Amino acid sequence: MKKNNQTTFSSKYVLLILAVICVLFMGLSLITDGVHGPLRAVANYTIVPMQKGINTIGLWMSDLTKNLETLQELQEKNEALQAEVDELTIKNNLLQQEKHELDRLRELYKLDQQYTEYEKIGAKVTASNSGNWFNSFVIDKGTNDGLAVDMNVMAGTGLVGIITDVGPNWARVTSIIDDTSNVSALILSTSDKCIVNGDLTLMQDGKIRFEQLLNNENVIEVGEQIVTSHISSKYLPGILIGYVSEITVDANNLTRSGYIIPAVDFQHLQEVLVITSTKAELLEE
Repeated sequence: MKKNNQTTFSSKYVLLILAVICVLFMGLSLITDGVHGPLRAVANYTIVPMQKGINTIGLWMSDLTKNLETLQELQEKNEALQAEVDELTIKNNLLQQEKHELDRLRELYKLDQQYTEYEKIGAKVTASNSGNWFNSFVIDKGTNDGLAVDMNVMAGTGLVGIITDVGPNWARVTSIIDDTSNVSALILSTSDKCIVNGDLTLMQDGKIRFEQLLNNENVIEVGEQIVTSHISSKYLPGILIGYVSEITVDANNLTRSGYIIPAVDFQHLQEVLVITSTKAELLEE
């Protein structure tokens, strides 16, 4: 901005000098208008071409000054427009974030309505392990909010895991996909029991494993729901774990095993629901 002002300032002085020179030459031309002979010829060969040249330069300088002023105005308008675009982009990003958050909260509300028999509290995920999967993570609620170890945690359309450690304003959740996790479960349509084992290597393909399913006459179809079993020592009964994606008979011909597509997206957890009673507490009641 300062450089443009200096250029305009210098141009004005150049124009002033050129104008003075033009006046001088105009005066000389007037003096020589009534003169004939050698002096008039010299003027025609010297003063007149110089006047034309100076006029041309003056016009060029004037056009240059106007162009610089126009360019400065365009730059200022461009900067103003860019500021508006930046502001609108920020507002649009905020609206998108709010929309995604609203969609997630609606999903949690829908999940809450599916399990009305349990008291629940919402919590935000504040930290996770360094991997791509939320096999172990921290939420922003703790003992001050009534949370305790062994409380079940849900998100999406089903079971996430269980609280394994808790502080005044935080709690750590271990997911069912963690390598240390195993959940007593059952096939919802037949009530046949099985064990769901966590395995992070399988999550690369978006699935977890179940096993020890009795090989009986009950036909298990792909897409059948697997839920937590009533005989689980820590998990409350009837919470959706996932859907059967593959099932085979084991080598012993006595049991079957297979894979489940989880009901929860364990790669993008942001909010969860915590059931505020443990299995032990409910059994005592």
